[in-house]
Amino acid sequence: MDGRTDSTSTWLGAPLQQLPTPALTLDRATMQSNAERMRERCQALGLRLRPHVKTHKTLEGAELATGGTRRGIVVSTLAEAQFFAAGGFDDILYAYPLPGGRLEECAALAQRLEAFQVLLDSPQALALLRQHPLPPGKRWLVWLKLDCGNSRAGVRPTDPSAMALARAIAEEALEEVMLVGVYAHCGNTYGCRDVQAVQAIARATTSAVLDFVTALRQAGVPCPQASIGSTPSCSHPVPEMAQLTEVHPGNYLLYDLQQTLLGSCHPEEVAIRVLTRVIGHYPHRNQLLLDCGWAALSHHGRDQLPAGCAAIEGHPELRLVGLTQEHGQVEAVDGQLDFGRYPLGSTLALIPFHACATAAMHPVYYVHAEGKVVELWHPVRGW
Repeated sequence: MDGRTDSTSTWLGAPLQQLPTPALTLDRATMQSNAERMRERCQALGLRLRPHVKTHKTLEGAELATGGTRRGIVVSTLAEAQFFAAGGFDDILYAYPLPGGRLEECAALAQRLEAFQVLLDSPQALALLRQHPLPPGKRWLVWLKLDCGNSRAGVRPTDPSAMALARAIAEEALEEVMLVGVYAHCGNTYGCRDVQAVQAIARATTSAVLDFVTALRQAGVPCPQASIGSTPSCSHPVPEMAQLTEVHPGNYLLYDLQQTLLGSCHPEEVAIRVLTRVIGHYPHRNQLLLDCGWAALSHHGRDQLPAGCAAIEGHPELRLVGLTQEHGQVEAVDGQLDFGRYPLGSTLALIPFHACATAAMHPVYYVHAEGKVVELWHPVRGW
């Protein structure tokens, strides 16, 4: 399931400049600080932090994010769930609409783990669970997904069918299914332009979730947990979030250029880079050619900012203007390139617009400290 190869171990201890490019690098100290800062925010609000692992998809990253407990994570794929279960993690929430064709895999995880939890948003999904009961002593642990404005998965909390579905989960088959809580993702924070707008969405989402939980409890429906999350909303949490039980950000361990622009982090808190080498000079079109294309750097963001889908660290005079599968094209922001400053074989560091999408393209991450590789992280792949 992962991209592990024996040959990558030869790079332990190597200076970053010697790595084969394109190479995804992660700054260990920056990740540690990001993890600690998010835990401190949650502790200050009395919230449990349930980190989402979909950005890095690694055992090491999840251990760092959980503070070494290896409990209480969110995954987006069954491949992730199986990988982390095999790696000693428990209390795993599979935060994705229930996949009807893969219930046997879900059932195996539910039997194997103390707490494997699923998410649903329809009576049809609940019926599927009831058609696949777990052995005696085990129940399906279910979160109801709410759509509080993100317009992806989930039921709207103001829709009467949401109350009916929550009641059905909680009451129709007490020996088979248990309602753990309600879950909302503030993905609409990614459309914001400043921290105030992010916080307004976080506040509105929190209010919608808490109003729904209050209505459930007034109707006699137990709902122990209430969770919202996104890295922008959890990087600048609002006081009202203290009334929830947990949050589930994910990108914050690495951060990226997009998060910097949203105000989630400062530039020095971005841990991810993609190292690339200059492989061509083309004076007639005033361009450098890099050995990093869209197979190693996500296109996401290319139409959203002048720098394109990545910034070039330490070189504000340069911008990435094009990507093909294995090539990147760089031009001067203004005027003519001084090609002597970028000799063939020289290394540039790209700060990706979107860490999640870029990390998904790499089979190994080179974790570094003081300019040298100190760990190799191998992410899980597949679905």
